[in-house]
Amino acid sequence: MTNAIPLEAVLVVAGALFCIGLFGALSRRNMVGILMGVELMLNAVNINLVAFWRYLEPRFITGQTFALFVIAVAAAEAAVGLAMIIAIYRSWQTVNADSVDSLRG
Repeated sequence: MTNAIPLEAVLVVAGALFCIGLFGALSRRNMVGILMGVELMLNAVNINLVAFWRYLEPRFITGQTFALFVIAVAAAEAAVGLAMIIAIYRSWQTVNADSVDSLRG
């Protein structure tokens, strides 16, 4: 079962997903798009954690445990990020990251 898909293929997929998320986070002006890019990067990290767990130490649940913590952090990050985006929109009337250039609303 472990040799069904090679570890290198899973790591290439996770690396590609991370690069797509990084490009999305750095190239978007919309704050919701930036948040989606960060979520893609966190999902790539989860794929790496589960892949290394499955191929290196499947007897222990360390990879799954760390992936669960990353999912919890991603959920908290999404909630706080969306709350910040809503607060910025109420103050500035835009979600464009370039338009928000100071801390005062």
